[in-house]
Amino acid sequence: MSEFDYDLFTIGAGSGGVRASRIAAAHGAKVAVAEEHRIGGTCVIRGCVPKKLLVYGSHFAHDLNDAANFGWTIEGARFDWVTMRDHVLADVDRLEIAYTNTLEGHGVERFLERATVTGPNSVRLASGRELTAKYILVSTGAWPVMPDIDGSEHCITSNEVFHLPELPKRVLIQGAGYIAVEFAGIFSSLGAQVTVVNRSDVILRGYDESLRDRLLQATLSKGIEYRFMSPIEKVVKQPDGVLEVTTKGHEPIHVDVVLIATGRQANTAGLGLENAGIELGSQGEIQVDEYSKSSCDSIYAVGDVTNRVQLTPVAIREGQAFADTVFGGTPTTIDYGTIPSAVFSQPPIAAVGLTEAEARQQCAEVRIYSSDFRPMRNTFSDHIERGLYKMIVDDETGKILGLHMIGPDAPEILQAAAIAVKAGLTKADFDATVALHPSMAEELVLMR
Repeated sequence: MSEFDYDLFTIGAGSGGVRASRIAAAHGAKVAVAEEHRIGGTCVIRGCVPKKLLVYGSHFAHDLNDAANFGWTIEGARFDWVTMRDHVLADVDRLEIAYTNTLEGHGVERFLERATVTGPNSVRLASGRELTAKYILVSTGAWPVMPDIDGSEHCITSNEVFHLPELPKRVLIQGAGYIAVEFAGIFSSLGAQVTVVNRSDVILRGYDESLRDRLLQATLSKGIEYRFMSPIEKVVKQPDGVLEVTTKGHEPIHVDVVLIATGRQANTAGLGLENAGIELGSQGEIQVDEYSKSSCDSIYAVGDVTNRVQLTPVAIREGQAFADTVFGGTPTTIDYGTIPSAVFSQPPIAAVGLTEAEARQQCAEVRIYSSDFRPMRNTFSDHIERGLYKMIVDDETGKILGLHMIGPDAPEILQAAAIAVKAGLTKADFDATVALHPSMAEELVLMR
């Protein structure tokens, strides 16, 4: 008989925790997982999945407008926020059931309550029950940061945005990262007046400058207003419910919703990690080694709670690697190089590898190839948006160091191209590939 109640106790049933739990169970471990919110975690419940559905929904505004130029007559078209919202939330319910069934199918016991660490091998549930485990995995993700703003109680984060009772006519968004940019595009396309305010004068820090500039111009042309170097100073709720927002250096603006999207912080507060001597970083993240082990030998952590790379596919890989290492007898690490990413802005951005600025810092000679074109699907559009593909190449070896794209379906196209970049292929390999015509993807092999 084991001296512990479980071989593995997972705190947090998001993408990383669910993957780790079911793989560990498949390796023969006795596993339990505790989740205080909803099974599925940020991505499924309040993140990338419902957000992407809102992006799809908002695209119809442009598609219906362009349809007339393709000969379609659409009378009486109107948008209903509640219908889209409720369909999105229903799909979240479906996915939560699917994740729950996955755990159940692998024999993973589930506790739908908060769990905290009480020692290297013990946890306490909110109900007061004490449990022990040979290993504990913390996969509690990250939580939106709410800055210290006078009137912050009147603001919402990305957690609440999916539950708005009605479509706001005026939205102010603080932040200029991917969450801010994506929701700016969603609300703007649905007809809201959107104002984005930010502490700096840069959007999407970390992405190639050419793409950032192209997106800024595209969104400005659609009516999104930007106030750079102008964070929120105060939010006052008026008697009629309207929010009066004062931002640095500007006159107050009146809006219906204030969305704070200034980043996400590791969700470690109150977890009792100090009871096991677990070391945290400056942002509250759990410090781990290459095998996701914390400073306590029996406690591991994966996903956003480690603040290594805050991406769902990375959390899933980390969860799999942890289970294979600890329970599968196959020590496995993650390669964090050349990870593709996307921003589902309007138009969307996709990138993999080094930006031009990063490449010039790291390589002696860099050659830039690009294609600046008008996507065929925009031929009859009132918004004359151009796509831009950019390839960063080591001039000495011809190896592709980075690939950056903005334009319709850029994320869908990049996924396959990212394999080539990850494999270390060269510009000559792309040149030797016959183009698929007519398509936007063919620009990848036609860049000069």
